[in-house]
Amino acid sequence: MAEHNDFGAKGENLALEFLIAKGYKILETNWHSGHSEIDIIAQNGPFLVIVEVKARGSDFVLPQEAVNKKKQRLLVKAAEDYVLSKNISLEVRFDIVTVVSYNGKFKIAHIENAFYPLL
Repeated sequence: MAEHNDFGAKGENLALEFLIAKGYKILETNWHSGHSEIDIIAQNGPFLVIVEVKARGSDFVLPQEAVNKKKQRLLVKAAEDYVLSKNISLEVRFDIVTVVSYNGKFKIAHIENAFYPLL
């Protein structure tokens, strides 16, 4: 596995641990719909939370900037597919968890309601 894939997997695992510690119930990880993937699907109270994880080796560029409009559309479509396939009636929220490495240490940030579906 390529080093960047290892780092991405490490970032996703750290994000999972972070969300679990915050009381989130993890429903799915790496859920696929067509060409889209949702990194983490969780429940937090009355919300179905669609989580995009972005891991970076530095903070030169903010990781959340990689969740552009195209990525947002793909996540919204995948979330719609998930809700329909599982017959879920919870309100959907889109979050981003960023994992940035600083000299071997990790800084995790959670952006709730990072974006809203475009109508």
